[in-house]
Amino acid sequence: MIPRNKNLIINRVFLRGTLDYNEQCLNQAPQKFVVPCNPMFEFHKDRKRYFDIQVSNTAKYVIPFVREHMQLKPGARVLEIGAGEAGVLKAFIDEGCIGVGVELLEERVVNGRKWLEPELASGKLTYIVSDIYHVDVERDLGGKFDLIVLKDVIEHIYNQDKLLEKLHSFLLPHGAIFFGFPPWQMPFGGHQQICTNKVLAKMPYYHLLPEGLYKYILRKFDQPVKDLIEIRDTRLSLEKFERILRKTSYRVMHRRLFLINPIYEYKFGWKPRVLSSFVGRIPWFRNFVTTTAYYLVTAVATPALAPLLSTDKLSQ
Repeated sequence: MIPRNKNLIINRVFLRGTLDYNEQCLNQAPQKFVVPCNPMFEFHKDRKRYFDIQVSNTAKYVIPFVREHMQLKPGARVLEIGAGEAGVLKAFIDEGCIGVGVELLEERVVNGRKWLEPELASGKLTYIVSDIYHVDVERDLGGKFDLIVLKDVIEHIYNQDKLLEKLHSFLLPHGAIFFGFPPWQMPFGGHQQICTNKVLAKMPYYHLLPEGLYKYILRKFDQPVKDLIEIRDTRLSLEKFERILRKTSYRVMHRRLFLINPIYEYKFGWKPRVLSSFVGRIPWFRNFVTTTAYYLVTAVATPALAPLLSTDKLSQ
């Protein structure tokens, strides 16, 4: 099941050869969701502002990434797992899609129902409060999907291969799955920003210490040990994720590794930057400097995408 905690100065050498992805996406995406940056913003505490940021970030970066390799026609059915307040789904709905959100925690759905009341009333959005493992796609969700979205979710889930195997039955023949997640080894891959101690919340990489020492530090400063160790238990590197994809019969259509996460535009005012292709091809090391990874994958046995898959590319 999904755990309940879902909630840099970088050396210049890594900036060489990177792409100013921000400018590229601004030319493609609608501008009505631009949310001004506020470096002093308490990122996860103001839920409405965080909702607006999710809408904007999805419209500017996630949807253009998906559209580079698949069409999103009006009426396309989009499922988000771990939907929360459904800010991500809101952006897809505004593009003419039909959204279905599955969320484990009832309290996270309350705000979404309030902020998306028109979409719910019109039938453009459906909310299901459930563990995704207990959901039947036909009975509970109304049928299969063109696109499934897991943004900042897969790294929180136990038995990730079990979930991916289940999602085969959720996809239409031409369907695809979008994943966005931070590799475990990145500076804040342990999600230590949720710490109440201001020093620990801003300290990078210490989640990579041996588990016993990591727990000692967290307990010493009275931090949420259970939640943070849960994230350690479900940790995900790029290599592990791609092994799981192969094991569960998925193929990568499109990949983009970010040196500077697009969400940092709102948090710090930093322009998103794609990791250089050279660094992106170095196994293991790339995890330490990739702040988020975008993947678009499809089932290996999907014949409708065979011509595309024969020429698919992994962009860094």
